[in-house]
Amino acid sequence: MVEVRYFAWLRERVGTDRETIDSSASTVGELVSDLRQQSEAHDLVFSDLSAIRAAVDQELVDMDHPIANAREIAFFPPMTGG
Repeated sequence: MVEVRYFAWLRERVGTDRETIDSSASTVGELVSDLRQQSEAHDLVFSDLSAIRAAVDQELVDMDHPIANAREIAFFPPMTGG
């Protein structure tokens, strides 16, 4: 089981800020594939991965990053600085 957190517009579109997922996924990308099966809202949120960033245990990662032993996986829009 892993806690999945959503931020900004992802939270609004999925309808929750967090959920606990039981998945056999080994990477963030595989988890995204599982999440897309959850609902139409999940599928829509993850339809354009160029608009989403991910973090595993608060460390920014790519979609091919392993998630073994992760406690939390977060998804959010790209960050901008100024």
